[in-house]
Amino acid sequence: MPDPDPRSVSPDPASPDPVGPDPASPDTAGPDPVGPDPVGPAPGAAKVGLRARLPLVIVIAVALTGAFLLRDTLTFDALRENREALLAFRDANYVLTAALFVLAYIAIVAFSLPGATAATLTGGFLFGVFPGAIFNVGAATLGATLIFLAVRTGLGAGLAARIDASDGRVKRLTDRIRDNEFSVLVSMRLVPVLPFFVANLIPALIGVRTGVFMLTTFLGIIPGGVIYTWVGAGLGAVFARGETPDLGIIFAPHILGPLLALAALAFLPSLLKTIMKKKEPLP
Repeated sequence: MPDPDPRSVSPDPASPDPVGPDPASPDTAGPDPVGPDPVGPAPGAAKVGLRARLPLVIVIAVALTGAFLLRDTLTFDALRENREALLAFRDANYVLTAALFVLAYIAIVAFSLPGATAATLTGGFLFGVFPGAIFNVGAATLGATLIFLAVRTGLGAGLAARIDASDGRVKRLTDRIRDNEFSVLVSMRLVPVLPFFVANLIPALIGVRTGVFMLTTFLGIIPGGVIYTWVGAGLGAVFARGETPDLGIIFAPHILGPLLALAALAFLPSLLKTIMKKKEPLP
C-alpha cells in the first residue's frame, strides 16, 4: 500500500509543533533565577597543597634554626676538643657509633645544617678511609635525596609544569638538561663549583626522576668524598702536631685536574649527542 501524500494529512492539533521550539525545553527556558553554580577549588585542595609543602617548610625552619644554633658546634675545633671521647665511645660501641654517625650525617645534609665538611672529616677520623668513605657517601646521598623530595613535592611539580608550559630561554635550558640529565648531573657533582645544597635544589625544580638523582649524586660525590675522608683519616697526626687540615686540597692541581677530567668524561656523551643532532638533516 503506497504511503499517503503528506500534503493530504492534517496535523493533529493536540500534538506539539514539530518545528517550533518547546517553551518548556532547557534551551528556551529563561535564566536560572538561582544563578550558575559557583566554580571554585575542590574541597580540601588547600589542605592538600599545605600537606605537600609541609616537608619543605620543616626543612627551611630547621635549616634556619640550625644556622644560628649549630654555627659554632659542628666544626673542626669541636672535633679536636672531643676527639678522645669520640674514639673511646667508638671503641666501646662501634656499631652504634656508625649508626649514629650515619643518621647525624643524613640530618646535616637533609636540613642543610652547617658542618657537612666537619662531618666528612669525622667519618674518616673515626672509621678510616674504609668504611668511612662508604658511610660518608651513602649518608650524603640519602640526605640529598630527602631534601630533593621535599623541594620537588613542595615546589618542583608546579614549577616544572609551568616551565613545560612556557616557551622561553628557561624552557630551552631545562629541555637540554633533561635530554642529557645523567651526564649533566654527574658533571655538576664531580666539579665542586655549586654548593652542595644548590645541586640538590636544581634537579628537584626541573623534574628530574628520583632514581636518576640518587644514582648521579652517589657516583658524582665519590671522588670528593673519598678525598675528604682520606684527609679525615690523617687527622690523628694533624692533631698531634697541633695543626689544621688543608681543606683546600681538593682545589690543588693534582686533585682538581683529575676531577675536571672525570667531569669532562661524564659530559662527553651529552656533547656528542648535541653534535649529532646538529648534523642530522632537516626532514
